Amino acid sequence: MKITYSHIEPQFRETVETEAARHVDKLNRLLKNYPPDSVLLHCSIEKTPHKPEFGCTVNLTLPTGALHATGYGADVRISVNAAFAEIDAQLKKHQAKVRKDYVWKRKRSRGVLRPGELPTTS
Repeated sequence: MKITYSHIEPQFRETVETEAARHVDKLNRLLKNYPPDSVLLHCSIEKTPHKPEFGCTVNLTLPTGALHATGYGADVRISVNAAFAEIDAQLKKHQAKVRKDYVWKRKRSRGVLRPGELPTTS
């Protein structure tokens, strides 16, 4: 996975990279079926003017599509966590669509019999 950061002030650089590294490990586990050179991750941080708020934008480019997520928070760490949580949810949904999970009906488990219950035969 190729990772790029932009618009990050030097005072927040270390915080963003440590938080992102934790989330990138999780994304790598989800993206193990894609070639590593074809996956691009771009992260940028911006401070909202006139408010004590930070915004984090994460763009994940895959061979099958592109995903975009934003996260806002009072702290840089909170905004990075919010953005990566959103991109994680989007990635799981995207992979389900690519696998065409909606076509296949899954069998439900019957459950475990409780003590004292007998299976009924008809």
